[in-house]
Amino acid sequence: MAATPSSASSASVETLDLDPAFALHRGGKIEVRSTIPVRDADDLSLAYTPGVARVCTAIAETPALALDYTWASRVVAVVSDGTAVLGLGDIGPAAAMPVMEGKALLFKEFAGVDAVPICLDCTDVDALVETVARLAPSFGGVNLEDISAPRCFEVEARLRDLLDIPVFHDDQHGTAIVVLAALRNAARLTGRTLGDLRAVVAGAGASGVAVTRILLEAGIGDIAVSDSKGLLYEGRDGLHPIKQALARDTNKAGHTGSTEEALAGADVFVGLSGSTVTEQAIASMAKDAIVFALSNPTPEVHPEVAARHAAVVATGRSDFPNQINNVLAFPGVFRGALDVRASTITENMKVAAADALAGVVGDDLAAAYVIPSPFDERVAPAVTAAVAAQARADGVARA
Repeated sequence: MAATPSSASSASVETLDLDPAFALHRGGKIEVRSTIPVRDADDLSLAYTPGVARVCTAIAETPALALDYTWASRVVAVVSDGTAVLGLGDIGPAAAMPVMEGKALLFKEFAGVDAVPICLDCTDVDALVETVARLAPSFGGVNLEDISAPRCFEVEARLRDLLDIPVFHDDQHGTAIVVLAALRNAARLTGRTLGDLRAVVAGAGASGVAVTRILLEAGIGDIAVSDSKGLLYEGRDGLHPIKQALARDTNKAGHTGSTEEALAGADVFVGLSGSTVTEQAIASMAKDAIVFALSNPTPEVHPEVAARHAAVVATGRSDFPNQINNVLAFPGVFRGALDVRASTITENMKVAAADALAGVVGDDLAAAYVIPSPFDERVAPAVTAAVAAQARADGVARA
C-alpha cells in the first residue's frame, strides 16, 4: 500500500531528526514567557480586564507611557525578507525563520535582550518599509537582517528617517563594528595606527560598504573597494548611487585594476565577497600585512596560507583564531541603546562599540588574539556601557 501524505511526511521528519541540527531546531528555538504570575482572580483582573483598561486609557492620553507600561521599550524586532540569508542567498521568508529565531536567541543569551523574529513575505522596498513602520509601535528597536543589497541600504535609510527608535542593519553595521575593533588591535600589535594603513576591501555589498564607511570614519589612511568587475573609482561606468558615493570617497591612490593588483604594497585586506585571492597576491602585500578573509564557509584565502605572509589573520569561522563574529556587537549595541531609550544609533555609537570591543583584549593582545571570543563575558557589558554613554553624549538618549 502506498504511504499516505501524512505518513510519508512523518517518516521524513523522523529521518531529519537523526541529524542533531534538525533535532535541536524541532519546535523552534525560542518561546514567550510571562513576567508576572496569574495565580487567582485578583491577578487576572490586574493583568487583564478590568485593570488593563486603566493602563490603556493612560497610554491613550499620554503615548510615551507605553515605554514604561508595555514591553515596547525593551524588545527588538528581527526583520528579514529572506533574500540574502547567510551564504544561502534568496531562500524566502519561511526558510529564513530558523536564522531569525537564532538571532533572537543570541540577543537573549548574550545581552538579555528580548527579540521577536519577523519574516516578511514581500521584497518590494516600499512594502518592506511600510510594513516595518506599521509594526514599529510594538518594539523598542528594529534589527534588519539578510535583506539583499542594494535594497537594504534604502530600506534602512528610510526606516531611520521614519522611526524614532534604533534601526540597525546588522549585516552592515555589526560586521563593520567588529572589523574596526579587530583592525585597531591588529594595527596596535604591529606598531601602527589606522591612519598608517592602506586597505583593500573585496566586496561592495552591504557589509563591504559599511566596513568601508566605518573605517573612513575612524581615520583609515586610504582604502579601495572592489566589486565583481574590479576596483571602484570615480568615473567608472555602471555604478549605482551607493557605489558612486563610495568611489568618490575612497581610493585616493587611484587604482583602476583588480583586487589582487591593488593588494601589491597594501597593509590590509578585508574579504567580504565570496571570491578568491591567490597566495601570490597576499605575498605582495606590505610587511606586517593584516588579512581578514571573512567569507563563509570558504575564506577568500585559506588562513594557513595567509599566515605565511601576514602578521595577523582573521576569518569569519569559529575553527580558526580571530573570528569576526557579529554576535560580538549587536547584542551589546541594542542593550545599550534600549537602556537609554535611544532614538537612533549614531555613527559615533558604532565607533564607541568598536573601541570598547577592542579594549576587552587589553594587554593580552597577540597575533592569534586581536578580537575577544563571543563567549567572553566582558564583551556585552563593555559594548553596552560604551553605546549608552555615547548615546547620551550625542543627545539621542531619552532616559
